[in-house]
Amino acid sequence: MAVLPRARRFTVDEYERMVHAGVFAPDDRIELIEGEIIEMTPIGDPHAGVVDRLTMVMTRRVGDRVIVRVQGPVRFRSLRSRPQPDLALLKPRADFYVNGSPGADDILLLVEVMDTSVEYDRRRKAPLYARAGVREVWLVDIPAGAVDVLREPSADGYRDVRTLHRGEHLTLLAFPDVTVTVDDVLG
Repeated sequence: MAVLPRARRFTVDEYERMVHAGVFAPDDRIELIEGEIIEMTPIGDPHAGVVDRLTMVMTRRVGDRVIVRVQGPVRFRSLRSRPQPDLALLKPRADFYVNGSPGADDILLLVEVMDTSVEYDRRRKAPLYARAGVREVWLVDIPAGAVDVLREPSADGYRDVRTLHRGEHLTLLAFPDVTVTVDDVLG
């Protein structure tokens, strides 16, 4: 009887032990998605510029009401995932999450900036964030010059999805008093 090979999926705890043990090089761009260790695409200048711009905008507009995390991990243990979104607005915590990565309940907004990763972020990461229960996700589509705003997460994806273009305004779900334009995001 032939035995077929099968992929070995990792738990978040196993992955974190590998990270702490130095299994991966410090400059490896990887993340755990549904038990698979995924090598992320390199960040180009347009991507980096949008992340930097958005970080400055959010830091100025939301200030001390959040922790602005740039390309740092979040944890969805039940989904075997530890993604590294481009930007996350987190509930303030005295330890700044040193004692554990934030989960869905700690996340006020997740942002993925898409340049070469459009299909991956739309088809794999956005549905993952919905299943995890992240209340609001922005997908910044550099080639299209647009921002998709995803809200109302469910097991089947986001129920409220809107695409906004230059000249249009985005209001943060967690902070109705904070509005930015698509131009503020894309430059």
